[in-house]
Amino acid sequence: MPRPIHCILLIDDDPDDNFIHQLIIDESDQCDQVRVVTSGTQALTYLQETSHPEYSKPDVLFVDINMPGMNGFEFLAEYQQLDAPLKGQVVVVMLTTSISMLDRQRANALPEINMFRSKPLTTTLLNELVATYFS
Repeated sequence: MPRPIHCILLIDDDPDDNFIHQLIIDESDQCDQVRVVTSGTQALTYLQETSHPEYSKPDVLFVDINMPGMNGFEFLAEYQQLDAPLKGQVVVVMLTTSISMLDRQRANALPEINMFRSKPLTTTLLNELVATYFS
């Protein structure tokens, strides 16, 4: 039976979070592939290098806010500028430890962000994502 999500791109500088999130995604059996990048810059490079042999077009982006160099909001500002075919029909989830109401309000004001959730990723959140966007 095909899985509802072909590819998830994790954009987070924390290796422990990435490890746990990848484990949860793998155990959920909701996704074929997980790609991991540790910065917004790496994410933009990944999304634009469609001819790379490791490239798989993501259906979901999990974006952390607090990353060095380019934070999640700065990444999304650059992401907005990408050509439409590179963005496609991607579900963007801001997955963060931030408890700031300003971050939540800022995220809710961006049309690219479909969900704003607190870390860690859970099976419940993945199931909600699939039920909302992939059913």
